[in-house]
Amino acid sequence: MNKIWFVMVVGSICFLLWRDPSSVLDSMIDASGEAFSLCIELCAVYAVWLGVLELVEASGLSEKLAKLLHPLIKKLFKIDDKETEKMIALNMSANILGLGNAATPMGINAIKRLDDGSGVATNAMIMLIVLNATSLQLLPSTVVGLRSSAGSTSPSDIILPTIIVTFCTCLLGICLVKLCNHIRDKLKRKKK
Repeated sequence: MNKIWFVMVVGSICFLLWRDPSSVLDSMIDASGEAFSLCIELCAVYAVWLGVLELVEASGLSEKLAKLLHPLIKKLFKIDDKETEKMIALNMSANILGLGNAATPMGINAIKRLDDGSGVATNAMIMLIVLNATSLQLLPSTVVGLRSSAGSTSPSDIILPTIIVTFCTCLLGICLVKLCNHIRDKLKRKKK
């Protein structure tokens, strides 16, 4: 991945030097300033929501959330580990709030706990990855923050379309994972 980024950066600089050599340094400084400004603005959004997630875990609300999501998690993942259920519930909650990056640590912990050591992804691991990729979002806070920092007059206009689209993609993803798992299990039974 580092090689890809290196090639992209060097290629961009070479193209800019070829097109307009006098603007290379100005463009780099302007882009750096804009990137830094965006990082600071997004840092504030993430600090708030990561603090909320920390409060949720410290207050014991994560266990209540895990109990609330237990039937759904049980049906989708078919697991019996309470700690893994809690990690998945927190991961799903962060994704629902539109905090994909905040969901990552809980997702990584859940994946580690779901790993059976075979070197092959389990059905539950695949389901978690697909749910993270499609991530049903009721409040796309990162995108709203990006739109706000870009000067949008109504950054929250995307909430309803986001809910509709993420619901559809999430449902489609779950159906496809279930179908693929069914086919994979059927093929395994035939081989035996």
